[in-house]
This record gives sequence, C-alpha cells and structure tokens, in this order.
Amino acid sequence: MMHWYEDPDGNFIEQFQTTGFDARLWELYLFAAFTETGYRIDRIHAVPDFVCEGVLGTFAVEAMTVNPTQDNTGTGVKPPSRPRTEEEHRAFALQYMPIKFGSTLTSKLRKKYWELPTAEGKPLLFAIQDFSGPASMVFSRSALPLYLYGYEYEWKHDSGGHLVVVPKKIATHRWGKKEIPSGFFDLPDAENVSAVVFSNSGTIAKFNRMGFLAGFGSKRLVLRRTGTAYDPNPDSVEPREFDQIVGARGYRETWGEGLDVFHNPKAKHPLDPQMLPDAGHHRLLPDGRMVTVTPAWHPLASFTEILVADSEEEAQRLVQETA
Repeated sequence: MMHWYEDPDGNFIEQFQTTGFDARLWELYLFAAFTETGYRIDRIHAVPDFVCEGVLGTFAVEAMTVNPTQDNTGTGVKPPSRPRTEEEHRAFALQYMPIKFGSTLTSKLRKKYWELPTAEGKPLLFAIQDFSGPASMVFSRSALPLYLYGYEYEWKHDSGGHLVVVPKKIATHRWGKKEIPSGFFDLPDAENVSAVVFSNSGTIAKFNRMGFLAGFGSKRLVLRRTGTAYDPNPDSVEPREFDQIVGARGYRETWGEGLDVFHNPKAKHPLDPQMLPDAGHHRLLPDGRMVTVTPAWHPLASFTEILVADSEEEAQRLVQETA
C-alpha cells in the first residue's frame, strides 16, 4: 500500500515501526476505505490528514486515536479491567469511555482545522478509533454516540411486540475524580465538525483478512471471523451473531464495511450520506431519538482467529467443514 500512500510528515514509517503503530495503522485503514470508495485523496498537506475529492463533492478528515492512559497519578481516570458483568459494561460505556473519547475529540476541536485553507468551507470529519486497552474497541462502540449526542436510551416492547425507545438526557460523565459534560456536538465550535466517523475494524485483523483475500500469505492459513452484526428488524434490541470462514464460498468483505458516521445535527456544512455509501449513518432527531440507516450487511464487532493447518490440503478441508 505504501507505493500509493503519500507521507507529508515524513515520519510515517518510523512511527509505524515504533510508538505510533495504532495511529498510523488507523490512517492506513482510512486511506484504503476512502480509496475503495473512489475518492482522489490529497495528502500533500500534513493537516488535516485527508482531503477526499469525488463526484459528489469534497470533504476533509482528521484522524485520531484513543490511547491507553500512560500516567494515572492525579488524573482520576484509572483504566478499568475488561468489563464482564452487565453492570461493568454499563459503567464502561456510560462513564469511562465517554471521558476517553471526550479527551481526544476536544483536544482536536481546539486546533480549529476548519480554519485551514485545505478544510475551509468543506464538511470536516473527525475519524476516531479506540486503542485504549486490549480489545477495547470491541466493547466501546456503544459509548461514542452517548457522548456525542448526550442521550442514553431506555426501551421496552409494547403489547404488540413493537420496540419503544425513550431518550434520556445525560448531563455529565464521571469516572473517579474526572467529570466532563456530555454532548460533544453541543460544545462551542463543534458546529464546524460535520460528523464523527468511527470503526472498530481499523486493526491488524482487518489487514490480515484483506491481505488473505488478496492472495497474500500461506495457503495453510484458515481465518475464522466471529462477531455481531446489525439486525434490520426494527423491534430487535440485540445484534445478529455470525461465524464465518474468510475466503469461503460467498464470503465478501470490503474496507469500508462497518464504518459508522455520526452526523452533527448542528453542522455548518452537513455531509451527504451518499458520499460514504458503505457506512452506517446515524442522526439525532429533535425529540432525542436516533435514526440509523445501514447497508444490509453491517458488522458491529468481531474477533479473527488464525489457524495454521499441517498442509494446504488440510486447510481446504477445514474450510469446507466449517464454512
């Protein structure tokens, strides 16, 4: 990929091989997803990270990552262990991760990228990925919209079995000594950010799968992908589970699948959803409810298991048995 990837900073390879692996991999993933969609990507200038020009228009993107807490002394944001119980998952999504997302997003907001000639007058996207802990991105997706819009949701099924969702405003998020206001899109200057883009697929597992599908790697490998995907049933509250063998008959995967775009209801320059057709698009309604439009196949989270067979023939047999 580096044959085509411009490096305006001049330090991509150094950081990729040392302390900036996660952030640089996320940028490389975004480059692949935008290129696949058909955009001409301007990487001449160092900031913002991407200026994407296509038939429907141009938008600018600044990439960022949520990183592990390096020093807990005095921060009040001691990272939790991996959530296991329902109560731990709720605290992780409602309190801890919004603070982590908020720290990254607000620091970027202060840099006012929309004033740069490369981004001025265009939709500006903040593209964020979570690398704050081992496999944390699998569990943190639900936390991002809570912080962006400042709403959580209670639900029930009515007598007819139809889902009823009730929005509830969130004032603040608190973890340890740290407390922040909820609602990123309500912050001063946030109207200059058209949307926040998120994916938990911008990881080495994605590159393993896509490289395998492109014919790279040993033929003895068997990649098994398990996870959850969006359920189009409007009355469902749980995602669909899936179990797939990468490269088996009928298997298809794109770079852009699984992208989520959270649109800013107050954006100065709204983003046309058609500009990212493979993504899921989320909007806040005036009453606090969310409306979501996704492709028919929209994975939410997954793990990829790499198996190594004794021979290529054994690998083929395993694929046929488990597909």
